[in-house]
Amino acid sequence: MLKLNPLIHELFQRSRLLSKELNIALKEHGLFAAQWSVIYSVYQHGEMTLTQIWKYLNVEAPTITRTVNRLEEMGWLVTREGKDRREKYVSLTENAILQLSDIKKTIIRFEEQSLRGLSGEEEKLLMELLKKI
Repeated sequence: MLKLNPLIHELFQRSRLLSKELNIALKEHGLFAAQWSVIYSVYQHGEMTLTQIWKYLNVEAPTITRTVNRLEEMGWLVTREGKDRREKYVSLTENAILQLSDIKKTIIRFEEQSLRGLSGEEEKLLMELLKKI
């Protein structure tokens, strides 16, 4: 009889829990975890195309388009057309840049709380192991 490995299930469960907890932490900024991941990607890499964002985040293109459109309505992102009308470039607004410091403080508190049960060595080991998957 085939035996299931509980590791993948546990990874999915932890991932869902972390997303839920991050949504709670980001609520004070009016953001959700999925929105923050787009903002953070653009912050990290500078101006990006929609295609670069969805490939980087491993998310379907329509989902990223909807998220970017919503963040643009909320004043976090600005888009511009590329040479090809289908190509859209995304960058942070001045407002987003001004709020990043406060959001980063919230994220750091969340990360510290989420990882408080791990030593520095365990964090390093977990990162190495996750990269192997």
